[in-house]
Amino acid sequence: MLEHRHSLKGSRTAVALLVALIMVATLPGSASSKKKAPAPAPAKMDLSRFVWPKAPAITRIKFLDFFSAEKRDSTNQKKKSGWMDRMAGVSAENDKRTRPHFELLTPFGLAVDSKGLLYVADSKVGAIFIFNPETHDVQLLKHGVDAQFSSVFGLAIDDNDQLLVTDGNLHHVLVFDPNHKLRVRFGEGILEEPSGIAIDTENRFIYVADTGLDQIVVFDADSFKPLRTIGTAGKQHTLTTPGDFSKPTNVAVDQDGNLYVSDTMNNRVEIFDADGKFIRTFGKNGDGPGDFQRPKGIAVDVDGHIWVADAMLCQLKVFTADGQLLMAMGGFGLLPGQFQAVVGLTIDKNNRVFTTEQLPGRVQMFRYITNAEAQVEYDRRKAEVEFKRQQEKTSGGANSPAAAPGANAPQQNSGVKPAAQKQAPPAAPNSPSQ
Repeated sequence: MLEHRHSLKGSRTAVALLVALIMVATLPGSASSKKKAPAPAPAKMDLSRFVWPKAPAITRIKFLDFFSAEKRDSTNQKKKSGWMDRMAGVSAENDKRTRPHFELLTPFGLAVDSKGLLYVADSKVGAIFIFNPETHDVQLLKHGVDAQFSSVFGLAIDDNDQLLVTDGNLHHVLVFDPNHKLRVRFGEGILEEPSGIAIDTENRFIYVADTGLDQIVVFDADSFKPLRTIGTAGKQHTLTTPGDFSKPTNVAVDQDGNLYVSDTMNNRVEIFDADGKFIRTFGKNGDGPGDFQRPKGIAVDVDGHIWVADAMLCQLKVFTADGQLLMAMGGFGLLPGQFQAVVGLTIDKNNRVFTTEQLPGRVQMFRYITNAEAQVEYDRRKAEVEFKRQQEKTSGGANSPAAAPGANAPQQNSGVKPAAQKQAPPAAPNSPSQ
């Protein structure tokens, strides 16, 4: 009996010691409770290296940013539920009162207003996103709130900051005033499947690409009355003759009032004057340098280059007004300058280039370096080379031992190849790729 008591007492002592050890181990100052050092933050990607073409050529396009969703509201994150919410079965995670977070799903048309705000149409979300490219703040024009949307595709903004929106399923164009209030709609009974839209502010024309009719429908920009059509309707997307279309997707207008149409199923671009007269076409089906496989987005920059977004090749291509390829960038991927089903394209007055992609649901923003800006950089490099050459001559001539090793230094340091110094300035041939 005594042995049993001693055994019981020993067991109690062992248990007490074990409890004491556990309590000591969990004290704030104990070694085991010390928080692990936070993992080092991943290195940020150097976005400045995403330029086209690559050095030593003069940069003509550089990546700036991308947009895909509203900013998260940090005030609603990690919100703890009170005891009354828990009793009622309501938590921060399932609180229906929390405002939803909107993200781009299938962005298509783009437009930029006079304040620099970017508008993006998304038919799957049923909304038009309004991004501030500087702050990433987002507003939305929503279906059932600001207007009735079914399948919004094309966007354009006129010289009064009115927003025009095409709706393919509702067969019309909506017009919003600068305060985003619906003003009027037009095109019912005329349009079948409106897609891209562009405005000629000088000649007061509105061009609407109708993929169902295989036509470009022209409206008056002030009265919104129909004026004429370009192309032949009713042939079920079978026409390939110049001046006709097979599912034209987007339109753009240059400074002279010429109209550019992405003739998607014919894999070409067609050009017309302001009177609707056919001028020329370029492009064909294929995967060669100047070929297309479903061209969709189209825009014209300040120097008159024609930019085309190719959805299947996942490329952005730049041409002269005559259709000569100057540059192609892209390829399938998620890195800056890569694309997945790129469909929308616009260039604003600040030479910012915006593209929309269907698969990742994002907008990429680039900066086009104009011919004038490229000329300045060319002149700077040329002056640098000449200055270094004069220094070499002053220090003893090209035949001196000291000057000989540095004879090629001006070319290397300037980033200009020897052959490039003999060529015309990059701006002269109106090419963004030189």
